[in-house]
Amino acid sequence: MPETPTVLWFGDIGRDDLAVAGGKGANLGELTQAGIPVPPGFVVSAPTYAAFIEDAGLRPRLAALLERVDPANFPGLQVLAREAKALLTVTPVPEAVAGAVAKAYQRLGGGPVAARSSATAEDLPGASFAGQQASFLNIRGAARVVEAVRECWASLFEPQAIAYRARAGYGHLDVAIAVVVQRMVQSERSGVMFTVNPVTGDRGQLVIEAVYGLGEAAVSGMVTPDTYIVDKASLAVLDRSVSSQEQELVGDPEAAGLEANVWREVPPDRRSAQKLSDEQIAELSRLGQRVEAHYGAPQDIEWALESGTLHLLQARPVTTV
Repeated sequence: MPETPTVLWFGDIGRDDLAVAGGKGANLGELTQAGIPVPPGFVVSAPTYAAFIEDAGLRPRLAALLERVDPANFPGLQVLAREAKALLTVTPVPEAVAGAVAKAYQRLGGGPVAARSSATAEDLPGASFAGQQASFLNIRGAARVVEAVRECWASLFEPQAIAYRARAGYGHLDVAIAVVVQRMVQSERSGVMFTVNPVTGDRGQLVIEAVYGLGEAAVSGMVTPDTYIVDKASLAVLDRSVSSQEQELVGDPEAAGLEANVWREVPPDRRSAQKLSDEQIAELSRLGQRVEAHYGAPQDIEWALESGTLHLLQARPVTTV
């Protein structure tokens, strides 16, 4: 079997490449090949992570640490997680890997990118690993991208990820992690879309949530999104809940680290306005139905609007209704 490259471009991978690209990476490749508007990017492959911990002699040390896992003992779990993550973050990324990542970053055009963890056991129909590992937005410069890759690798050992694997019966060292590096969308509006109503289970409806700025604002709980319930057949908005938003999370062009975002006040005249027009809601709904039809199952989709253009940042199966 040929050796997996360090870098895999979205256009070269698809849904069958979970083992090398992780759930997020495999789905982004699948969407790209299906002609869905996805910002370009590449994946630092999961076998690259596996080789990193193997060649650096970290596997037996991690195994010894993780033998002591008690998911019910959260203080002990936090200590164990810090020790496990430190093993990775103090270990240099091999020069060949750093060089391949830097070259791919330059080929992508340089500039700000997002680096997102893509574990091989996430975005599965029967599991809910999504959101347990790190993501970094608005990373600039090849050296910072390499640093973000290593931080994503280390986030496989966040306390919540360790506890979930222990409870779900996944071996801690059986799960590998890839890292998605993607052109950063400086979203004016962003959010999530479910191609099934997640509350009622109605497959004839979509539910869209929208905020100003980056979608992480809603994920953090700092901002309450607008919510629109849409009829799939007519694309009519059946119900809308518009929330006032006083601040938005945006990229900070002055920042140089891995936390390169800043909160900014929303102008008073925009705060109480509907985030998306009905035309934009309809356009996004059509995109969501294309993705659902491609996968043949309801999807949980992350989206962003930049300069009037919609981009899909991720799609995963809806695991709970």
